[in-house]
Amino acid sequence: MRVKLDENLGERGRELFAEAGHDVATVAGQGLASAPDPQVIDACRAEGRCLVTLDLDFSNPLVFPPSDFPGIAVIRLPRRPTPADLYAAVRVLIAALDRERISGKLWIVERFRIREYLPELRDDNLDSRETDG
Repeated sequence: MRVKLDENLGERGRELFAEAGHDVATVAGQGLASAPDPQVIDACRAEGRCLVTLDLDFSNPLVFPPSDFPGIAVIRLPRRPTPADLYAAVRVLIAALDRERISGKLWIVERFRIREYLPELRDDNLDSRETDG
């Protein structure tokens, strides 16, 4: 899997993905540190890389529709996280990437689970309103 790690994941995060056989690029390594979010996600799209980040801004599907990107994985940590919390969540993500495709999806990754954003299905019948006439 081709992934891009946001600047908040560090060298150890990169090592974990690389050890698992993933093609890893980093925001910092590509000169995108402190770049605006749209620039980061556009680079991911252009390179065909899933974004892995701690930045909760990327968890907003109205701003970053998952279907437009090769995948977005937002890692959520507890209130007072330790490095062990981060590495456990990264390992959960790595295991999931070995089983499932993330392309076009938004995953919220926690230490023991992954929640996937599923857009609400639209019922076209709900849009037609009856009026009294």
